[in-house]
Amino acid sequence: MRAALALLALACLAGASHAQDILARQNIEYRLIAPQPVETGSRIEVVDFFWYGCPYCDALQPALEGWIRRKPADVALRRIPAILRDSWAPHARVYYTLEQLGEVERLHLKVYESYHVDLLRVSEPDVMVEWAVKNGIDRKRWLDAYHSPETDAKVEHARQLTKAYAIEVTPTLVVDGRYLTSGRHVPASDVRDMIPILEDLIRLARQNRAGR
Repeated sequence: MRAALALLALACLAGASHAQDILARQNIEYRLIAPQPVETGSRIEVVDFFWYGCPYCDALQPALEGWIRRKPADVALRRIPAILRDSWAPHARVYYTLEQLGEVERLHLKVYESYHVDLLRVSEPDVMVEWAVKNGIDRKRWLDAYHSPETDAKVEHARQLTKAYAIEVTPTLVVDGRYLTSGRHVPASDVRDMIPILEDLIRLARQNRAGR
């Protein structure tokens, strides 16, 4: 009897260990892309490719923000506004204006809310400067950042990165410049299911780094 219980305990432990295995499957829950430079050094990089106008990005945000608050210490997040067509470029300009002003953490989610709830016309500069003032940003500071050469360069760089990372849809998450998952890779058609896939890909990246 004791021997049987011991075997059962070992089986349970083995099952618990197996549960930590990587379940995400290549070309199903994720795909590989041509390796891209990682800008986070020793930390595993997660890149969030998004578009403010994307309803699926908006749906993902609460789950993604929750993950950001509890993400492992060896993981860093980078946001890149995807530019799959010219009409997306003004949205990228808004993001990089917020970044230049140090307002991303305070107002990134507010842009989503304003677009999807209040129907804010994010692509219109005159509308966005009034939105910025309403949200506590000095008019001149906003206009200077919005029209700056630095913001111009970042928007163009985002366009180039969208192509380099082979982004096809938003939202897309890329782990360590190699592993890509997106709304197309979610089996249950619930974009929030990207989070457990993301966590699997981080484990995969961690294993691959350890094996180098």
